[in-house]
Amino acid sequence: MSSTIQLEDPSAIRVVIADDHAVVRRGLRQVLGAEPDLEVVAEAASLTDARRYVRGHHPDVLVLDLNLPEGLSLDAIPGLRSEFPRTQVVILTMQSEPAYARRALGAGALGYVLKEAAESELVEAVRRAALGDTYLNPRLGARVAAEPPPGPPDGLSEREVEVLRMIALGHTNAEIAERLYLSVRTVETHRAHIQQKLGLGSRAELVRYALEHGLVDGIAQ
Repeated sequence: MSSTIQLEDPSAIRVVIADDHAVVRRGLRQVLGAEPDLEVVAEAASLTDARRYVRGHHPDVLVLDLNLPEGLSLDAIPGLRSEFPRTQVVILTMQSEPAYARRALGAGALGYVLKEAAESELVEAVRRAALGDTYLNPRLGARVAAEPPPGPPDGLSEREVEVLRMIALGHTNAEIAERLYLSVRTVETHRAHIQQKLGLGSRAELVRYALEHGLVDGIAQ
């Protein structure tokens, strides 16, 4: 269930919250709503609703749960940033692995906040994001800095890795195109390049390669 909240102060930093747990949304609204310069204008229980509310309310910041019913929110960030460039994204999650934080920031999010620290860190993350600045949990930031980012395997581009990951998760070309805001023809081209670079022909071989290289380990469908 999702709901729209009546806007009271158009001068405040406008926020949309997207989380599929009502009790979490309620708690986040209380934390953010207690600040005079922040205002939650809508709550969403799914990525579809989040996109609809962002389109309707033009918020400054979207607080986005990492895992929503449609799947991993990281895959949606580039499309959200492209469609709504004035709305910054802050990821809220229980995932404390540096790889997730690196992927989120690389995809275009400006904030990565752990749910366990949301009460003390989310307000600052939202304020920074509204100003175009980045916020990352300090301890997690230290771990991200200590671990060098892995490069794409075997000459694959970042986009090709995204497409390969989604192929391995069982998505069709049409579904990948919709999630990554690409045409089906472009996805087919990426897939052909992936197969050529890796010397693999079948989907089963692509799935096995993705699993062996850790491209889908721990990724929610």
